[in-house]
Amino acid sequence: MVSVDPQTLPGLDRAWSRSVTAVDTQGVRRTWHVLDSAAPHDGDQTRYAGTLLCVHGNPTWSYLWRHLLAHFSRPGALPWRVVAVDHLDMGFSERTGTVRRLRQRVDDLGTVTDALGLTGPVVTVGHDWGGAISLGWALRHREQLHGVVLTNTAVHQPAGSSAPTVIRLAGLPGILPTVTVTTPTFIQATLALADPRLPDPVRSAYLAPYRTSHSRAAVGDFVADIPLTPAHPSWTALQEIAQNLDRLADVPTLLLWGPRDPVFGDAHLRDLRARLPHARLHRFEGAGHLLAEDADVAGAVAQWLTDLDRPTAPATPTPEPTPAWRPLWAALEERAGDRSVALVELAGGGRRVSWSLLWRRIRQIAAGLSASGVRRGDRVALLVPPGADLTAAVYACLRIGAVIVVADPGLGLAGMNRALRSAAPSHLIAVGRGLAAARVLRWPVRRIGAGPAAAALGASTLGRLARLGAAGDQEPPAAPHPDDDAAVLFTSGSTGPAKGAVYTHRQLAAMRDALVELGLTSDGAVVAAFAPFALFGPALGAASAIPDMQVTAARTLTATALAEAVAAVDASAVFASPAALRNVVDTGPALDDRQRAALAGVTSLFSAGAPVPAALLTRMRELLPKAQPHTPYGMTEVLPVTDVTLDEIVDVGPGDGVCVGRPLPGVRVAIAALDPAGVPAEEPDPTPEVTGEIMVGAAHVKDRYDALWLTERQSSRNPGWHRTGDVGYLDRDGRLWVQGRLAHVLVTAEGVLTPVGLEQQVESLPEIARAAVVGVGPQGVEQVVVVAETLPGARRAALADPELTDAVRAVVAPPVAAVLVVPALPTDIRHNSKIDRTRLSRWAQRVLAGEGFGGL
Repeated sequence: MVSVDPQTLPGLDRAWSRSVTAVDTQGVRRTWHVLDSAAPHDGDQTRYAGTLLCVHGNPTWSYLWRHLLAHFSRPGALPWRVVAVDHLDMGFSERTGTVRRLRQRVDDLGTVTDALGLTGPVVTVGHDWGGAISLGWALRHREQLHGVVLTNTAVHQPAGSSAPTVIRLAGLPGILPTVTVTTPTFIQATLALADPRLPDPVRSAYLAPYRTSHSRAAVGDFVADIPLTPAHPSWTALQEIAQNLDRLADVPTLLLWGPRDPVFGDAHLRDLRARLPHARLHRFEGAGHLLAEDADVAGAVAQWLTDLDRPTAPATPTPEPTPAWRPLWAALEERAGDRSVALVELAGGGRRVSWSLLWRRIRQIAAGLSASGVRRGDRVALLVPPGADLTAAVYACLRIGAVIVVADPGLGLAGMNRALRSAAPSHLIAVGRGLAAARVLRWPVRRIGAGPAAAALGASTLGRLARLGAAGDQEPPAAPHPDDDAAVLFTSGSTGPAKGAVYTHRQLAAMRDALVELGLTSDGAVVAAFAPFALFGPALGAASAIPDMQVTAARTLTATALAEAVAAVDASAVFASPAALRNVVDTGPALDDRQRAALAGVTSLFSAGAPVPAALLTRMRELLPKAQPHTPYGMTEVLPVTDVTLDEIVDVGPGDGVCVGRPLPGVRVAIAALDPAGVPAEEPDPTPEVTGEIMVGAAHVKDRYDALWLTERQSSRNPGWHRTGDVGYLDRDGRLWVQGRLAHVLVTAEGVLTPVGLEQQVESLPEIARAAVVGVGPQGVEQVVVVAETLPGARRAALADPELTDAVRAVVAPPVAAVLVVPALPTDIRHNSKIDRTRLSRWAQRVLAGEGFGGL
């Protein structure tokens, strides 16, 4: 056997390495190499709560699991033993000179665990081909099995999908031995999948057992043993594993996945989820095939084990809420005979749709969707601009129990692709550009078109579905249960990859009811110039107008477009983002007398999505003289949370952050105080004026994050609360002040600093249009850097001149290391308002390191 030297193989403890000798199922004495965290304790199983049995794939070895071994060997770690086995002919195990197929590999793993005396509880951890082998062991050892963890693996090649390209190429006649055995090409190609690139010593460690063609023989054998057809010798063995996974329905299961994997893709993940529907899933965006190298798999497993070992209280029936659940489409159904205007689209000629026509269209599309095979629980992605088509499609899907998936086109093609692949819809309703994207990006969805270009792209259409539903006056199926999933709503992506927030029907209805608490009722009409509210007018029973603008590009809203929308429905309320309001104010001089008169009828203005400066609201009041401006606070995960009017903002005066008002009825807000390292406490602190993470409890908080088990666990770890990731404080009168994002908190030598209050101080200078405060340097000694848009605007990024730098330092209390000016601060696309401070911080770090001003 080869002794593993930790001096040449980084990350290994010499004490973990051991040999296990036993007679295999063929009656031959074999020797396996094993990494075992219990080896320093002579394998004393009584010290441990259980064993993590880690099984590598091809062409890695047990070195893949070194982070798990290290994690569970730390003082204070959960008392779980970690055993990582090198397959025979792989890693540092014996080279037998035999071809060992899947069934024999499962036999071999059982021989090792018997020799080690593992009696349970055991949690299997598998990757790649090791996933199937570990599941084979799990099915044979149910009495010992405590749980299953799978990372980027498969047990079946789904119908309609092709085998991974790298596997198909490697399996071509004459190619296989060359790339897998004669040369280390296959191993090197696999290691190249890691992102970021593996350090050279780590790459060398993976290659250490495979320095010769003789030592690589099993690498080729493993590839050759992938059963892609029923004629393959291992086909039956793999089928037995795949078809018996339902026997693990009561076994806790965790799926950890790297989406950027050219070997195991979305089709394989969907197949695993269908076979293990109870499994927890976390997708590590940006990670790939070698997930244990790209992401903190050890930390995820530790958190999952903590939950498994935590006693659970007996389940108690949830009482039916009072008042009883009222479906989101109830107001539409109630106005089925009303021929007054429900919706006006100002773009493209000003289409006007009555309540009766809208409800009839919804029923017809609902029946057509159902007749064409869309079932309750099916996910339907929607890439349709706000308007009558989108409204009808949304409510039709909700009515039949399909789950709508809504992602902002402002995410861009890459962001949209990530979002939809994460949500895994079965159907797509889209206009021409969305249908084209689905075809180019090969989304595995049934395509349904909306708009005139749909038929030309070979898709079914909403019109055809409506005609199908109208034929014979078909009835939609029974309404869904209030606690069924209703929607997956994606965040704007302003704080990282967009996250899908899952809402049930009950929670969507509660969101509608929370909007009523803002003062919105069926008595007035609304202009929806803010995408999240474009669909709630019908739910409220209020007539809606959608202005002539790109609702996903807020800055395209002009004052004249807003006025025409108000006039179209005699609106009393307007929803618009801060960026939209800025452009309305800037284009106000173009209004004529008729348009100004229309705007004078508005009594309520709502702006949300980012902090709204009081000065902007005051300027809007010049255009809407009777309107009371409101700036409700909320997020995709819970909206709205609080509300505040301009009058109250003026009365309260300036503070450290943005005042967003008091919680709405039925909403609870609490603060988890930050410690000196900027880490929020586990429990809320009732003390006023204490800065910390904002926590929210309400009936309209999302049910969970989709395919992000770790993120959901962190955000909901306090029962009944959602941890928002925002920081702020409650003042002595119960008003909430928002001070920024938790990820943007600066930990300096002077203490913990939050950015928003400092930015407000900088923006008080007449030379500053907008500012961002970021930290540069190590946590604990971060330096404050101000990045600003100036008046007049800077032509290029540069250091601020000495006069401006001195002026900034004079109004900001903590020391400012540098002031940088830019033509425009980077913001999110949905709101055009949320500053990307993380991106600015990285850029400022490079600038101050002398790398130049490019790359922002």
